[in-house]
Amino acid sequence: MKDQDLMRSARFRKERETDWRRLETLVLAAEQRGLQHMDFAEARDLASLYRQATTSLSIAREISLDKALLRYLEALTARAYLCVYAPQERLGGVFHRFFAQSAPQAMRRSWPFLVLGFLCMGLGALAGYLLYFESPDWYYVFLPTELAGGRGPDATYESLRAVIYDEDPNSSGLGAFATYLFSHNTRIAIFVFGLGVFACAPAIILTFYNGLMLGAFYALHVDRGLGPDIAGWLSIHGVTELSAICIACAGGLKLGTALLFPGDLSRVASLRRAGRDAVKLALVAALMLLVAAFLEGFGRQLVQDMYMRFIIGWGIGALWLIWFVFGGRVQR
Repeated sequence: MKDQDLMRSARFRKERETDWRRLETLVLAAEQRGLQHMDFAEARDLASLYRQATTSLSIAREISLDKALLRYLEALTARAYLCVYAPQERLGGVFHRFFAQSAPQAMRRSWPFLVLGFLCMGLGALAGYLLYFESPDWYYVFLPTELAGGRGPDATYESLRAVIYDEDPNSSGLGAFATYLFSHNTRIAIFVFGLGVFACAPAIILTFYNGLMLGAFYALHVDRGLGPDIAGWLSIHGVTELSAICIACAGGLKLGTALLFPGDLSRVASLRRAGRDAVKLALVAALMLLVAAFLEGFGRQLVQDMYMRFIIGWGIGALWLIWFVFGGRVQR
């Protein structure tokens, strides 16, 4: 019986091996050069031979041929499937499609969640600002010691202004503060996105808390007559950085809402559908944080004029907005 199986396997292979070898050659060519660089005859043969190979695999499983042949056919058909059906777009094309279409389109589809994200940040900043003027002690409640960096209700006008316009932030401590602030905001962005899936509450609370710190920090400088000065310093990188947190919050809220209100879909299907846009929002937030890091690393030292800081910070913010609003629109 075993000899008959071996003979049957050998005969089965002999009858089809020429086509398998041809398919293997075409698959290798598609993997190396890409399907778009194959001529019509090669692409046609690849598709046709792939279908024949899947039929051969089905027959081989049905009549229980030797395992080596089965493994060979499974590997060959899997490779051929990727060549025939997988996207044939190169990495550059993927990036172009993301920046030119999918990212801004996802942002526009998620506008209600973006409004909520910015609202959480704005309300937190307003609350922190008002609470500081009610009692300066709130400053220490909202800002950790590391984040305060020695700047508190006891600081003088001269000491605060000196660090804002110091050309050597490393010596004044402002550079360390900005680095800590960026690291803190990056963690917040990751948390508000990742924890948003838990009924939205953590994303809302963390974004609001970040706004509280911002409001108290700004109120301290307003109290010393340095409101426009610290606003300019924050603008050069904060417009991008804080917007990234709000966008990450929007992505987390979108995931949380999909779980809380799945509608006619199952929660898994609802989460999967919402996740397509939510992940794009997270990637946009990550990109913005990288840009903010660049602005923070160079802009703080190189730009000392308050008005230029406003122009750079809000100008870049306007470019982000233009991308989100007009990117990926179909031209008619």
